Amino acid sequence: MSDETTKKLTPYQGDLRCFGEFQCPMCRREWKSGNSWANMGQECEKCRINVYPYKQSTLKGGGNKDDGPPHPSEMCEKCKKLGYCCRTYSRRY
Repeated sequence: MSDETTKKLTPYQGDLRCFGEFQCPMCRREWKSGNSWANMGQECEKCRINVYPYKQSTLKGGGNKDDGPPHPSEMCEKCKKLGYCCRTYSRRY
């Protein structure tokens, strides 16, 4: 299948927000984010291309807090898909 949801673009394949480590393949810029998701990337500030995390791990403390620096939603693939900040996203069944 070529459906984008079936592709494993990231190491983590769960449903929850996690901690991700990124490196842009063009400019080699590195960053870390507590707003990383399975099969979702973040935009490189310099190159403006979507970059997928090369490493992901579970958030300490469950990841439900909205602390830390502001999340640049305009550069987050998950936020763009949801239409709102992914920090407030919770799975709904």
